[in-house]
Amino acid sequence: MIEQFKESILILITTPVYLILIGVEMIMSNLHHKHLYATKDTLTNVYLMTLNMLLDILFRGICLVVLNFFFNYHFFQIDTTWMYWIALLFLQDLAFYFQHRVDHFSRIFWAVHVTHHSSDYFNLTTGFRSSVFQPLYRYIYFIPLVLMGFKAVDIMLMYSITQIYGILIHTQYIDKMGFLEYFMATPSHHRVHHASNIKYLDKNMGMVFIIWDKLFGTFAEEDNSDEPIQFGLTKKLEAPYHPVKVVFHEWTNIKKDLQKPVSFKTKLGYIFNPPGWSHDGSSKTSNELRAELAQRKNSN
Repeated sequence: MIEQFKESILILITTPVYLILIGVEMIMSNLHHKHLYATKDTLTNVYLMTLNMLLDILFRGICLVVLNFFFNYHFFQIDTTWMYWIALLFLQDLAFYFQHRVDHFSRIFWAVHVTHHSSDYFNLTTGFRSSVFQPLYRYIYFIPLVLMGFKAVDIMLMYSITQIYGILIHTQYIDKMGFLEYFMATPSHHRVHHASNIKYLDKNMGMVFIIWDKLFGTFAEEDNSDEPIQFGLTKKLEAPYHPVKVVFHEWTNIKKDLQKPVSFKTKLGYIFNPPGWSHDGSSKTSNELRAELAQRKNSN
């Protein structure tokens, strides 16, 4: 109950801060003619955030029940308060990294996460462009944390705190951040994550720390020397503002692929393999696109 009260306090404090920062970014965008915002896009971001938030509220009880069940079997415990919270910060961010990585490399989860990437704009409201159905499974990645002795309510509170930072790095108005670039997920790193340029696809998954990407091979540095960043998806949506299609468009694409006259094993590939995978090469994964791009460059 106390931790839920703390989450409510966080929302009360951060909401006016978000509104002020978004307002400032909008004004600066207009003054500098950057065109970082579009009304329909911003409204879509709010719409997706609202859907996600409602599902989060509905499934919060289930999340806590599941995590509290596994807490009964925890095999480790940190008794020192400051060590407990610092460890939770790093381990919760690591859990998020693996969840985020699966979201990008398994199509069925990408179908959920793709809504966060489907905007051609990148601004502070993009941080609120939520993966609508993520609350249905996100807590599964926190099970190892409760087994290590972290309380479910503390994990959810830490997730709320780290989300604040994760939202604020959705901006084009902050350039490189000096030494912080070495270990923190910065706006520069996160611009790479939202880019549709082939060299940047599926890179920089960390929400607070970039160290996980550097450890596990998903890091890419922002480099505009050869090509500017293009935001959004490699294949643009036909109805980017349709309230149903913007949520379910990738599920529709999966359905079409499952209707192909292929084996059951191949159908499973269209569900669980990385986005872009195809049995006949008609579409390509991000790694295949990168290999193809490298081959073209080497042949020139």
